[in-house]
Amino acid sequence: MKPRTWEVIVTHAILLLASAATLYPVLWVLKLALTEGGQLGSDASLIPIPSHPSMANFVAFVTVRDFNGNPLFLYQLGNSLLVSATAAFIGLVFALTSSYAYSRFVFTGRKAGPRLMLISQMFPAVVTAVPLLIILDALGLFGTTAGLVLIYATGAVPFCIWMLKGFFDTLPRELDESARLDGAGHWMIFTRIMLPLVRPGLAVTALFSFMTAWNEFIMASIFIDDATRYTLPVTLQQLVGGFDPDWGMFAAGSLLLSLPVVLVFYLVQRHLVAGLTSGAVKG
Repeated sequence: MKPRTWEVIVTHAILLLASAATLYPVLWVLKLALTEGGQLGSDASLIPIPSHPSMANFVAFVTVRDFNGNPLFLYQLGNSLLVSATAAFIGLVFALTSSYAYSRFVFTGRKAGPRLMLISQMFPAVVTAVPLLIILDALGLFGTTAGLVLIYATGAVPFCIWMLKGFFDTLPRELDESARLDGAGHWMIFTRIMLPLVRPGLAVTALFSFMTAWNEFIMASIFIDDATRYTLPVTLQQLVGGFDPDWGMFAAGSLLLSLPVVLVFYLVQRHLVAGLTSGAVKG
């Protein structure tokens, strides 16, 4: 049944209002980034359009150097990419076999294990700061990128196991039984059948793990004490954490910080469609 004209108009009006309310804060961040100086309250207008657009804040954020002349943005961008990608990869590698075992095998603690992992995710990461500090200091990893990767990876494993187990649970067990009748072992079933079918789960889990490590600030600010080893969120906090906050550079840095996440989301979006197993088992 074709909708009436007034219904179409009202629907589009509501959608436009919702879109405007969602985009308004983002446009204000863009306005601050394109306004030289970028101080809050310097422009009384409620319209998020800069009167004199300038790329000065972006240039200043990208070209800042330390006392030794090191390009901090390039160092910190590389640190953020390295730490986030490595932590997400390690979390996935360790979680894949564990989540498959929790989904398919029967053993003591099969039900209690995922629940305990979920409970561990309810506590803020800062609660573990002191024991992690002692462990990293004993391992000689305090203040290093490897130590930060270790922290993020161990924190990502429970989340990845819980997420991937849910995807493995959706796969029909008839697939396992058919493969065993053909002589396939557990490893072949896992690598040749299950992994291709949980690609949407891998994409979603990897994306969330990457985003968590990419945006994390507290642990990085505690365990890293060298500006050349900072991740970008730490630098963003320092721009507005003093007595003279630079909101223009903060806004410019925030927009630059969001670009890699948008790029990663664009690369994995085709794997985010559910239902790849539809029709895998014939009735």
